[in-house]
Amino acid sequence: MTQGRRAVHELEWLSEHFESHRGHLRSVARRILGSATEAEDAVQGAWLRLSRADTDGIQNLVGWLRTAVAREALDMLRTRNARREHPLETHLPDPVVTRVDSDPEGAAVLADSVGLALQMVLDSLSPSQRVAFVLHDVFAVPFDEIAGIVERSPEATRQLASRARRRVQDAAVSGEEAQRRIVDAFFSAARDGNFEALVAVLDPDLVLRVDGGKGALAQVVGADAVARQAMLFADPQKLTHHVLVDDRPGVVVTDSDLNPVSVMAFTIRLGKIVAIDSLIDVDRLRVLDLPSLD
Repeated sequence: MTQGRRAVHELEWLSEHFESHRGHLRSVARRILGSATEAEDAVQGAWLRLSRADTDGIQNLVGWLRTAVAREALDMLRTRNARREHPLETHLPDPVVTRVDSDPEGAAVLADSVGLALQMVLDSLSPSQRVAFVLHDVFAVPFDEIAGIVERSPEATRQLASRARRRVQDAAVSGEEAQRRIVDAFFSAARDGNFEALVAVLDPDLVLRVDGGKGALAQVVGADAVARQAMLFADPQKLTHHVLVDDRPGVVVTDSDLNPVSVMAFTIRLGKIVAIDSLIDVDRLRVLDLPSLD
């Protein structure tokens, strides 16, 4: 085999093995970055690194690729911070929507998603904290390996993950069933026009964010303002379907023909709704991977 043909053969072998790990790599990148689009960019960056690397010394290909993806993601986070960009300022991340009674495969997809509630906490962390926490607590990567990525000592890396873990634990919310009852109360009060009952389930400092597409992320702050907005747009002809939206209680709102109108995710703490994220962008809803709603 000539040298050129050997190089082509090796590249085909690398491509085949890379594709077999793409799902895992995409999951790592999306956990860190909170954006499906940016995650794909990070995975593609890892492939470019691999295609240009001397692979003879690579003994653990998946570990090498995971490190490459994490470094790509870390660079992207640092660039985002340097430009003072925030991924939630102009749009909501692509949600992962699963049935409440999802089967084990659906549960695995949910476990592999980036929860928006978690994402909001991660966005408040430094890039190094974020990478250390995700790689160690989610993917069980040893601190010795993470240390080389974030350019810290293993002990300092352990402390980064520990501080991030405390932030995530502090943001823990109440049980799933109780949260669904609160969501039901929200829609019932809105449809009945019961302002007092609606405000009763809302935190005074509630933030409603509505993504209508084209970089237009509207925001409404305060229980009274959100209650008025909810009653204004409440439509008894619309159907609500309980789902999990990125690890949070949520609903898919459809018309009578089950065409999606919006996907809403609720963050609930101490029995009150503290945040609502609503995706109403028709173009994104059309291509969203939604579970069966009939």
